[in-house]
Order: sequence, then C-alpha cells, then structure tokens
Amino acid sequence: MRYLFVLLTMLMAAARADDAKPFDPSGYPPAVQKALRYAHEECESQGGGAVSFAPDTVRKIDLTGDGRDDYIVDFRDTKCGEREGIYCGTGGCLLDILVARPDGSVRAVFDGYVRSYSIVAPPMKRGAARTVRFDLHGSYCGGFGSQACVKERVITATPFEFKKP
Repeated sequence: MRYLFVLLTMLMAAARADDAKPFDPSGYPPAVQKALRYAHEECESQGGGAVSFAPDTVRKIDLTGDGRDDYIVDFRDTKCGEREGIYCGTGGCLLDILVARPDGSVRAVFDGYVRSYSIVAPPMKRGAARTVRFDLHGSYCGGFGSQACVKERVITATPFEFKKP
C-alpha cells in the first residue's frame, strides 16, 4: 500500500509539472514588457542564445497602497542561452520596480542590481505604501563587496536609486 501511495504522489507531481505554463510577457503592461525586452536585447548584444524567464520573473503586488497592481521584475533566474552572468554580478541581479499611476499607465521607479529583496510586513494603516528591504553590494554602505549593506525604501510613484558614498 505504501508503494502505491508513493507512486500516486509521483504521478500527481509529474502532472503538475506538465501543467506549468511557460512565461508569457504579453499579459503585462507595456512598461513591464519593455523591461522584459531589455533581457532579449542584452542577451543578443552579449552573443547569447534564447532568453528564458522563470515563471516568477514578474511579481504583481500593490506596493504603493493605492489598490492598483505594481510590478517587480526580478531577473535572478533569467537565462541567456548558456551564458552565465548576463543579468547578475557581484552586486546582485537586475531588479526593476514599476508602479501603476492613476491614469492606468505603469512607470519604472527603480532599475538596479540587488542581492536580494524582501517586502516588509504590511503597514498597519490601510492604504499606506509598502517598504522594501534591499540587500545591496557593500560599496553602497561605504564598504566593499561582501560586506552587508541593507537599505529600506518606501515605494511611491517617485523614482529612486541607491548611491555610493
């Protein structure tokens, strides 16, 4: 009986893997598609092959607290043929944050390299913007590469960047 259970579990897992849909950028707003096109352009300029995106390359979440979907485009698991390091380096991987505007358009507010990010717990006040915690290259905190450098930013419609001291 135990073997039957294991066999059924394996078959269900394989069926779920077959149902996984390939990443389709066409369902996203033009500004998000533009960020994704960058991956193709950069891969081509580096002499790479076909670009493949991970299923979770684009994360849809309300960051600004206005009730509209905003987008995080994380190139961490994006592949450019057999070439490694096209979208990632010692400073982390390319990350874009795009926010929805009242007119329905979407605007990029951040485009940079981060080692990782996390969204801080939702604010207690309804409709408040979310805070994102970024793990950056140590040079953004006056150190060097491997040193820890954590910065937080409340996400609004205003573009931002991290500067080295």
